[in-house]
Amino acid sequence: MSLAKHASLCIAKDRLAIALDVPDAPSAIDLVDRLGDTVTWLKVGMELYYATGNSLIAELQKRGYRIFLDLKLHDIPNTVAGGIRSTARAGVDLLTVHAGGGSSMLRAAADAVGRQDRPRLLAVTVLTSIDAPQLNDLGVSDSPAEQVLRLAHLAWKSGIRGMVCSAEEVVNLRNELGPEAYLVVPGIRPAGSATDDQKRIATPHDAIAAGASMLVVGRPVTKAPDPAGAATAILDEIANASAV
Repeated sequence: MSLAKHASLCIAKDRLAIALDVPDAPSAIDLVDRLGDTVTWLKVGMELYYATGNSLIAELQKRGYRIFLDLKLHDIPNTVAGGIRSTARAGVDLLTVHAGGGSSMLRAAADAVGRQDRPRLLAVTVLTSIDAPQLNDLGVSDSPAEQVLRLAHLAWKSGIRGMVCSAEEVVNLRNELGPEAYLVVPGIRPAGSATDDQKRIATPHDAIAAGASMLVVGRPVTKAPDPAGAATAILDEIANASAV
């Protein structure tokens, strides 16, 4: 491998998080063993975190991984602030809160982090499993794109500089919020992959080209016969898109 290609892949590894959507620690460790050093970031969601707590996070950190803790905190401001302080002690790097929790909750979340380097907060705007009819069921007549923009501005004014959105909205958010915004895009599906329960999806190349800072990929990697090979293919797409 040339030095230039090696450097581009190293940069790409900081832009990909693999979702450990498994139910327990043995399953997570087995998957991580199969991934090896292919990736840097691992996303731990509610199912796995509630089953294993901080012990698994400590084990993954010991192996050299950076942790994206996806708890989508959404509660009264004081409770969310306390949850953030607790996760900060675990040393996680990224942590999600729901932008729909409102400005008071978002400000309390930002204040709980304060001047610490981590966790970096990500405000979840509209889940990638939600489309316009489902938003309408919730009493929101606007399109997903309009609702994402509204919630992102709310989070931004509350002091949060990271957002989670689908690839369909990332161009607008990048244009609205500028280069400082850290935009994380789930619902990533390589060409030919099943969409599963995702509604608003994109390929890795298209999401990066549209302005995403980081991509989150789950089943296309974790359910692949060769997870490391599947992750490497996505990293190549990220590197190629970044170079354009």
